[in-house]
Amino acid sequence: MGFFCLGIKAQKPISVTEDSLSFGKGKLPCLTVSIPEVNYENTMKSWTKELQSGTKSKIVKEGNEMTIFGARIKEISTNPLNVYSRMSSLDSMVKLSVAFELKKDQYIERNTNETDVDKAKTYLKSFAKEEYLELAKGQSDAENKKIHDLQKELSSLDREKSRLQKTIESANTIVFNEKQNRTVQQNELNSVSDEMAEQNKQLGTPEADAVKKEKTDYINSLEKRKKKAESAIESSQDKINKANNEIDHSNKEIPENDKKQLELNETILVQQAVTQNFEEKIKAIKSY
Repeated sequence: MGFFCLGIKAQKPISVTEDSLSFGKGKLPCLTVSIPEVNYENTMKSWTKELQSGTKSKIVKEGNEMTIFGARIKEISTNPLNVYSRMSSLDSMVKLSVAFELKKDQYIERNTNETDVDKAKTYLKSFAKEEYLELAKGQSDAENKKIHDLQKELSSLDREKSRLQKTIESANTIVFNEKQNRTVQQNELNSVSDEMAEQNKQLGTPEADAVKKEKTDYINSLEKRKKKAESAIESSQDKINKANNEIDHSNKEIPENDKKQLELNETILVQQAVTQNFEEKIKAIKSY
């Protein structure tokens, strides 16, 4: 069906390293975090929202470089700080380099304050983790939707099989009833035909002249009964033929339906394994 794929990207580690950032005319001590698999534009929006949260300050962007003065990041400091960052899209990951300025020309770096470096690392890793988790949950939701769609298709096939079985049952009832009706009408036709032959025979005798009109009227009524029986036999036969065609069609469709259900059940099992792998991926990312 081409509905699923086993080529699942396993979760990748989130790394935060101490680095330097060429920004403007200078080089700033920074931390660089690698966020696997995420979309560049979505991550840029999230980072912008994160830095502007809790402050009236706005980010100034120039290409992939961002500057914000007076950002409030309680995870790092109770005081406002300036943040200089650059985001780059690499193969299967987004790299975010960030320099935190606590005071003028005083940046978070290992040489000055290890505690602040650890706080900043934890903060960036937490941001990266949330972005990666959001991506993995989206992937998991997409795979779960595939299962839901497959199950809907399976339910539809099951309902169709039930309809086909009911069609066979109903058609068999029609065949049984119409065969009985055909027998009754055939008996009526035979009886009327015999009676008409007898009446026509009597009508040809001299003794019938006195009651000719009555016999003629009686024969006409028999003719009407004969036509009615013939019509009923023809109608029953048409219904039998139609019902038999429905039985034949349904009997051909049911094996094909069973085959499709079997294939779908196998596909669902594989897709459930795919979905389970994405659930494991989410658990692994949460453990970071």
